[in-house]
Amino acid sequence: MNYQNITVAGSGVLGSQIAYQTAFKGFQVTVYDINDEALQHAQDRIAKLKPLYQQDLGVTQEEVDAAYARLTFKSDLAQAVANADLVIEAIPEVVAIKTDFYTQLGKVAPAKTIFATNSSTLLPSQFAAATGRPAQFLALHFANTIWKNNTAEIMKHAGTDMKVFEEVVEFARAIGMVPLPLYKEQPGYILNSLLVPFLDAAELLLIKEVADPETIDKTWMIGTGAPLGPFAILDIVGINTAHNIVEAKATATGDENMKKLATLLKTEYIDKGKLGRATGEGFYTYPNPNFEKTDFLKG
Repeated sequence: MNYQNITVAGSGVLGSQIAYQTAFKGFQVTVYDINDEALQHAQDRIAKLKPLYQQDLGVTQEEVDAAYARLTFKSDLAQAVANADLVIEAIPEVVAIKTDFYTQLGKVAPAKTIFATNSSTLLPSQFAAATGRPAQFLALHFANTIWKNNTAEIMKHAGTDMKVFEEVVEFARAIGMVPLPLYKEQPGYILNSLLVPFLDAAELLLIKEVADPETIDKTWMIGTGAPLGPFAILDIVGINTAHNIVEAKATATGDENMKKLATLLKTEYIDKGKLGRATGEGFYTYPNPNFEKTDFLKG
C-alpha cells in the first residue's frame, strides 16, 4: 500500500469521523461535500471530536491539533480528488444519489484512484459499473465512534482486484482499525446483518404502539445488561440514516408498517430537526439523556 492522500466524500457524522481518524493517523485528508455550508458544518463537527480523542484516547492537545491541520475542505469534486490515492464515499444511503456520485467521480478522479463505499446496507456491485473502474472499487464500512469502535469491514464484489482488496485491508489497519475482510457480498456486512434486524424490531414495536422508546430501551438494557437500548443506538446512527434505510425497505417490499415508520421518522423527527445525538435531540435529548440517569433502570 502506498496511499498518502485520502479524500472522504460526504461530511456527515460518520464521514467526519472517518476523515478525522484518517488524519489523526498521519494521512493528508480532503473532505468533500456539495457546498460550503455543508463543509462549515463539517469543520464544526470535526472540531468537537478533538476533546473526545483527548478524553477517550489520552492524547495531547498538540496531537489533536496536528490531526486537524492535516485536513482540507473542498466543495469542487474535481479539486477534492485531484491527488487522491483513495476516495472513501460516505454520502446518503440512496441508490440514485450514490449512482450519480460515482458516475461523476469516475470522470474526474485520476486513473490510480481506488474507490470505497462506506454504505451500511447497499452492495458494491450495485455501483461497480457506474464507477467506470469496477476492479478498483469495493466497500469499506466503519462503525460509529470509530476511534473506539474500531471495526473496518472490507467487502469485495466479484470484480474487485484482489491486490486492491489487500491494499485496503492494509490501509484500514494503518488508520487504527481492526480489519474484517469479507470475501463475498452480504447486504449489511457482518455488523449490520446483526444490528439492523434488531433496530427494525424495536421500531416496529413503536409503530405498532406496543410501547414507547424509553420502555423498549429499558426492557433491553435490564434484560441483557446492555449499556444502550435500540433507540439510543438509533440516535447515534442518526435519524436521517435510519429513515433512508426504512424508506428503501418500504419501497422494496410495500410493507405498510415500514411505510408508516418512514413517515413517522420524517414528520416527527427529521422535519423538526431531531436528527439524533449530533443535533442534540432525537428519541432522547442531549446532553444528559434519560437513559444515562441513575434511576432509568429502576421500577
